[in-house]
Amino acid sequence: MLSLFDYLVIAFYFVFMTLIGWVFRKFNSNTSDYFRGGGQMVWWMAGASAFMVAFSAWTFTGAASKAYEDGSIIMVIFFANAVGFFFNFLYFAPRFRQMRVVTAIEAVRIRFGKANEQFFTWLQIPLGTLYAGIWLNGLGVFVAAVFGLDLSLTIVVVGLVVLIMAVTGGAWAVVASDFMQVLILMPITVVAAFLALREVGGVGEFFAKVPANHFDWTHGTESTLIYLWVGAILIKQFCSTNNMLDASRYLNVKDSGHARKAALLGMVLFLIGPLVWFIPPMAASISHPDLAAEFPTLANPSEAAFVASCLGTMPAGMIGLLVSGIFAATMSSMDSGLNRNAGFFVKNFYHVVLRPTADEPELMRASKLTTLVLGLLVICAALTFSRWKDIGLFDLMLQFGSLVALPYSMPLIWGILIKKAPSWAGWTTVLVGFISSLVGKAYLNAEWIQGLMSWTPLAKNAQSDWVLIVGVLLNVTVCSVWFLGSCLFANTRSEEEKERVAGFFQTLRTPVDFAKEMGAGNDGRQFRILGLLCLAYGAFILLLVAIPNPLIGRLSFAFCGLTIGLIGYLLHRASRTA
Repeated sequence: MLSLFDYLVIAFYFVFMTLIGWVFRKFNSNTSDYFRGGGQMVWWMAGASAFMVAFSAWTFTGAASKAYEDGSIIMVIFFANAVGFFFNFLYFAPRFRQMRVVTAIEAVRIRFGKANEQFFTWLQIPLGTLYAGIWLNGLGVFVAAVFGLDLSLTIVVVGLVVLIMAVTGGAWAVVASDFMQVLILMPITVVAAFLALREVGGVGEFFAKVPANHFDWTHGTESTLIYLWVGAILIKQFCSTNNMLDASRYLNVKDSGHARKAALLGMVLFLIGPLVWFIPPMAASISHPDLAAEFPTLANPSEAAFVASCLGTMPAGMIGLLVSGIFAATMSSMDSGLNRNAGFFVKNFYHVVLRPTADEPELMRASKLTTLVLGLLVICAALTFSRWKDIGLFDLMLQFGSLVALPYSMPLIWGILIKKAPSWAGWTTVLVGFISSLVGKAYLNAEWIQGLMSWTPLAKNAQSDWVLIVGVLLNVTVCSVWFLGSCLFANTRSEEEKERVAGFFQTLRTPVDFAKEMGAGNDGRQFRILGLLCLAYGAFILLLVAIPNPLIGRLSFAFCGLTIGLIGYLLHRASRTA
């Protein structure tokens, strides 16, 4: 299915990503550098990384399957991310940076105490591993469909490649590679969307031929259910982007102003991305109506919708570029997730409980070893998910988020807004949320709502939507009532706790003065190195214009190469004055 040129493009991509880790290796002198770039990164690096980390190859497999079957409603999830980043910009991003910690769990310790530090550490590590397993499984589905390889073998091989990259690079390499990968992914998906529309006869024919439900969201289903689903998604994505755990994306920037700009960049990218990402799978519903026949080895053939559209339209060499871009989506999520979780283990358990006297060289060794072990666990989790045949990647990701991850997030949102809640409100809110998830899934199921609303039996996808709705609405309500109710016991807090929390909120309100707190930055060095890397990758893509392709194929390579090269030129020129 791939040409020799495609394989060469993919090979160059791997070499190039490895080079980024080598280039930035000297930026890491301690664990603060390794886990958060020493708090010296400029906004455009951090914003691009925050954007890339917020999605994975699941977008082009599980989410693409939803676009193939149900159309534009999938964009709600990604536009909801933009809403979440907008609230980052308005309020949360500068306060996250103003925590002045190396890991987000350190902020949890200051706000909720040492017991909560260990509780959230040991809850997040397995949850983060499962999430990364879902991401890697999604990537495996994509690559297996493109290469025609065994899914399990693909997961192992790709997982090991990602793991090697994660271990060898710290936060500097992770964030720098995320920025590069944004520049790879966005132009190539624009080309994919253009070619997909061209294949079905243009924009007019696209709108005329797609199934009715692609733009009429209530077609064939209960309108009330759709409205509830949209509302639940908006709430869920707000929670997933504005809790203390996700402060990690802003701890690495220089100051409060850079944090706001990074959030704004993430918002803009999430407004643009979905408009092009889901054109190919929606067009595939026209050009590839029987994906089960084309991909008989996949448990959920619709997850190959994006692949099918691109395989039929892209010139020689460009599928390799696309595969590199999709690989980038999951690599950024896994790199950042592994780096963050390793930071939690090393800084919040190993250094606090096991080795309080450990020096920086020992902590750096422990960090890399921890990343290795966690990466292997991610591969095992992905292999397990690949054997689940009764639930697709789309439903798996959303239900996991609403039933498991959301209860974890709720106290980490309220904890940064409400000062009076006692320390025990943190861990108890999570447990109450888990109980409400179990109750909701067991008793407030599709049969219950059908009887309550006198609906006809819901289709399978509508039943999955209802699980998400119940998980979000029930958990947000129950967890919020419990957390806010704990404020009634504010007077039972010790004086030590009151002083610690008061200091935490005072720190949150104090803007970061980079010159006084950190000293001289290295902005020019960041601009120069990323500029040169962009110029190099853009030049490589421009060389692909020489591949014997039709004119439209050559122009596609020229567009991608010139886009990356132009940004590289602007960054390198800006390095002279930064």
